[in-house]
Amino acid sequence: MDPAPFTPPARVTIVAGKGGVGKTTVSAALARLAARSGLTTLIVEVEGKSGLPALFGRTDPLTYHETVLLPAGGAGPGSAEVRARTLTPDDALVEYLEDHGMRRISKRLISTGTLDVVATAVPGIKDILVLGKVKQLEMLSAAGGAGQPDFIVVDAPAAGHAVTFLASAYGLLDAAAVGPIRAQANDVIALLGDPARCQVMLVTLPEETPVNEAADTAFHLEDRAGVQLAPIVVNGMWPHLELPPDAALAVTGLGLSPQAVDKLSQAAGFRRQRQELQDAQVARLAEMLPLPQLRLPFVFTTELGPDDAQFLANALGEQMAGVLQ
Repeated sequence: MDPAPFTPPARVTIVAGKGGVGKTTVSAALARLAARSGLTTLIVEVEGKSGLPALFGRTDPLTYHETVLLPAGGAGPGSAEVRARTLTPDDALVEYLEDHGMRRISKRLISTGTLDVVATAVPGIKDILVLGKVKQLEMLSAAGGAGQPDFIVVDAPAAGHAVTFLASAYGLLDAAAVGPIRAQANDVIALLGDPARCQVMLVTLPEETPVNEAADTAFHLEDRAGVQLAPIVVNGMWPHLELPPDAALAVTGLGLSPQAVDKLSQAAGFRRQRQELQDAQVARLAEMLPLPQLRLPFVFTTELGPDDAQFLANALGEQMAGVLQ
């Protein structure tokens, strides 16, 4: 059966979550899913230390300039490109000033550390530089044209910073009554507040602390950043096994040593406990946060690669098709 085509609910999806829950992996899976449906996809990484290239079999780090991570056809027949770049405040400022004819000033601001001084005096200025660039990329995408992406995935900062990152525009409205900073903040707010242009996809694990933080982040994002929340991804779900109540009785007559039977009983007990734990946390998440859940399987490996990312993209596509039906 051919996979159902993926239609993004917004041109920009910002993937956020507590560090270690797999938001970069989900970003890669989402990009592969979009590319498989023929959408040229751009992944924007904003922290500068992502393991994203490895999920596409690449070793070179991302730069400010776009890099092709997956060529057309790489995600299947008829699939489109996946490109990626990193966005830093320094690079965004240099480009902004150069576009306004101030190339020499931009170089001096960076080399002398003036940007850091400004960032300390005006909290949120670095975030608004990055979000302003995301807004520009979204507007180019909406306009279409050769070389422009159809879909943009933003691999956002970890959950604690994600709230201040996305709420920075509102803070700058108070700090700047007029001028380009206020105009930029207004443009970013317009992007974040339009569910056809931008949504936030939270990622969590079926564990107590990540679930608590995901729910807390969701409420803060809605209250402080005014963004539309997409279905939440519950990553790392262990598959359910039908385990006998007594593993020792289940293997009676197989000629196993008492030591082997004991080990099997311990393994079955651990697996049963793990399943009960994740079921309880998924149910608790549903009570705390009334969002559809997209559940991705646990991948039993220490280093994820392209095949794992494609496997998760397939699983994500199946989950999204079920949620959107």
